[in-house]
Amino acid sequence: MKAAIVHGANDIRLEEVPQPVPEPGDIVVRVRASGICATDVKTLLGQGLPKDLPIILGHEVAGEVSSLGKGVEGFEVGDRVAVYPIAVCGECDYCLGDRHNLCRHEFGLAHGIDGGFAEYVRIPRQIINIGGVVKLPPELPFELAALAEPLSCGLAALRVNKVKQGDTVVIVGAGPMGTIHLLLAKWRGAKVFIIEQKVSRQEFAKNLGADAVIDPHSQDPLEAVMKLTGGDGAEVVITSLSDPQVIEDSLPLVKKGGVFNIFGGPPAGHKIRIDPRLLHYREITITGSFASTPGDFREAVYLIGSQEIDAARLITDRFSLDNMLEAVERARSLEMIKGIVLMG
Repeated sequence: MKAAIVHGANDIRLEEVPQPVPEPGDIVVRVRASGICATDVKTLLGQGLPKDLPIILGHEVAGEVSSLGKGVEGFEVGDRVAVYPIAVCGECDYCLGDRHNLCRHEFGLAHGIDGGFAEYVRIPRQIINIGGVVKLPPELPFELAALAEPLSCGLAALRVNKVKQGDTVVIVGAGPMGTIHLLLAKWRGAKVFIIEQKVSRQEFAKNLGADAVIDPHSQDPLEAVMKLTGGDGAEVVITSLSDPQVIEDSLPLVKKGGVFNIFGGPPAGHKIRIDPRLLHYREITITGSFASTPGDFREAVYLIGSQEIDAARLITDRFSLDNMLEAVERARSLEMIKGIVLMG
């Protein structure tokens, strides 16, 4: 089969490799669509590069079941599915507490095993056993089903942040995940302000329904947010960017009693400074949100399939596996919001 193989930082090659074979309890999926995540781009740049190389990236996968391992029940060859990418033990305290994303023994697609930038991908039994392979309605396009994974991460953040109708939510960064947070917060009934410096992304956020867009080059974000909120700040602030300085500078945007969510994964070894008076006198909650649970993933598939969330509005670029290198470069340049690799 054809696959995009990562050999090291800035080194991805299109190669022919053996098609995976399912082990007992596994399935193999013929990939029809695979989303390009910011994590993929960071990995290619050498940030968090896997120890075991070469590897196939891609963890936002939708396709058709092509073969079944011994003992697999509930699936048939040809089933249309979306795949939750985290394989877990199912037995640790986090798994038993329905926090599978924090499993002590987790691994997954593009993280320990090959991912979905290939014509076929093996899905281990640990994903199947937690309901992580979700059947799709016949009318749901594969390219939209591939958005279930990033949407599920946004749903996890929405849950952690307890966003409710009437809240004001500030989202720092209008990239792929920032715009997902925007759609979900509007779906929940919140007022949403975006802080974004790139003009094309400012326009994209406006078209998605942002109530205000703040350009940090021409406005002081703190002054702008305070003016928009009558001096109170926002109930929820989500930093979709991973820059530690941006995270630090965004903390004062939170209202008394509000929630500050570090969503974008900061680089290792960096620190932020926090004024403890903000925490003590304003009772701010600082939290993180990483990945999602299988329940979040199943809800994401439902929201996309039912069109409660118009996920199609997020897709700006489509590529074939043959022009995977072009896809990576376009993602690296920040010229696209959400790119999907489509396979015939």
